[in-house]
Amino acid sequence: MTDIEELLTENLRLLRRGGIETSRQEMRLLLAYALDIPVNGLYFYDRPLTTEQRQKFVFAVKQRAEHCPVDKIIGRRGFYKYDFAVNRDVLSPRPDTEILVEEALKLLDKNRPFRLLEFGVGSGCIILSLLAECPLAAGVGIDFSAKALKVAELNARNLGVAERVSWYQLSWFDPNITTTQNGFDMIVSNPPYIPSAEIITLDAEVKDFDPLSALDGGEDGLRDYRRITEISAHMLADNGHLIFECGEGQADDVIRIALQNGFKSAVKAKDLNGIERCIILKK
Repeated sequence: MTDIEELLTENLRLLRRGGIETSRQEMRLLLAYALDIPVNGLYFYDRPLTTEQRQKFVFAVKQRAEHCPVDKIIGRRGFYKYDFAVNRDVLSPRPDTEILVEEALKLLDKNRPFRLLEFGVGSGCIILSLLAECPLAAGVGIDFSAKALKVAELNARNLGVAERVSWYQLSWFDPNITTTQNGFDMIVSNPPYIPSAEIITLDAEVKDFDPLSALDGGEDGLRDYRRITEISAHMLADNGHLIFECGEGQADDVIRIALQNGFKSAVKAKDLNGIERCIILKK
């Protein structure tokens, strides 16, 4: 067994023995991070590990043993077609959220200019994926967290779309937010939607390492949907679309809120697990 295989096997066994649900692929990501090489490079890596490399790997494994998600350790996460920088200041992108990008692209014409707005950008994975796919589009991202916006700015530069997106540190509860800009063709948002009392029941990897502000949706989990649908009705162009992510069992409530705010139609789309995760609303 090679030096690398021994390290992977030994540390995977230790983590599982300690009750940490992880995989060999995750361990390979941690080791590639310690060696500063692409994960596929492990197949061809035949040099002895240096003391510094071993220490970096051991520290990464220690963080994983404390339930820190792998992406928060290595500082990046794949989403849709792209890699995004992440840290504890932003929600880790989830595969289920990719349905928002897929549904948005069905409605957007890549061959014409249009304007996008995202409420709650976090890492920027949604709006930046759309801008990367639509070279004539321009976007605006709004987030209350200055730290999150720094991560989004970095990702915009990495994807080569920084010149087509503007960032604003604002709360959507700001009474003047509808006067900032309007006439958007599409608004996208993955707002906080976990009811406050349920936060404590979440997995440690979520509640301890994702920002609380990106999780807590108020008493019933619908607080931010009420506000975003209200202001989006004023900020969208005629026939524009608002696309939401929502939690399991929330789709019908979100649609009801949107229709009360003047939206004309609503369509639901399911995620990879068959959950009604995405709501497409038309003004």
